[in-house]
Amino acid sequence: MGLILATPFILNALAPSDLDWGQLSNVSQTYGALSVLFSAAALAGVAVSLWYQARQTQIAHEAARRDAHRELIILALGDGSLLECWEPPNTPMTAARRKQILFTNLIVSNWESDFKLGNLGEAALQDMFDGHFAGEIAREHWAVGGHGWRVSAELSVDPMRRHFFEIADERYARAVAAGPPVAAAEYFETAT
Repeated sequence: MGLILATPFILNALAPSDLDWGQLSNVSQTYGALSVLFSAAALAGVAVSLWYQARQTQIAHEAARRDAHRELIILALGDGSLLECWEPPNTPMTAARRKQILFTNLIVSNWESDFKLGNLGEAALQDMFDGHFAGEIAREHWAVGGHGWRVSAELSVDPMRRHFFEIADERYARAVAAGPPVAAAEYFETAT
């Protein structure tokens, strides 16, 4: 503290006698203005960094939630008795069909995550849904579970989730209007 207080006196003693302190003060003020600009840039950098960290945290929370949901479905797919722990299907179906519907839901959930993260563009998503909804099980999944996706999208504050639902629902409607789906039994050739 004493050194700080003594600095002006030390500078005055060490400075040449013809030194123009006014000019030196003006130069110092110029550097002060530049210092404000650098400080503002640093503050903006901190703000961007905090925003990025918040986004990364949100993505990590979303991924953890999706992982937990996927694990629950995988457990139910591996143990048929756990299928009864989920809500009953809206329409009667066999346990095997219920497993197929749940697995299809995992596929669509994965696409939603990729779409929200920007790993999957709108045109690619539309193309994927066009192929997806050509099949019987995919259409049944959306006929049975589309309402739940709609409610979830409408209640969500995430505009990407609403947009994902709109794309899926529009592609489903197009597929239905185009004609009947390919039956699951016709997907693969039988070995002879």
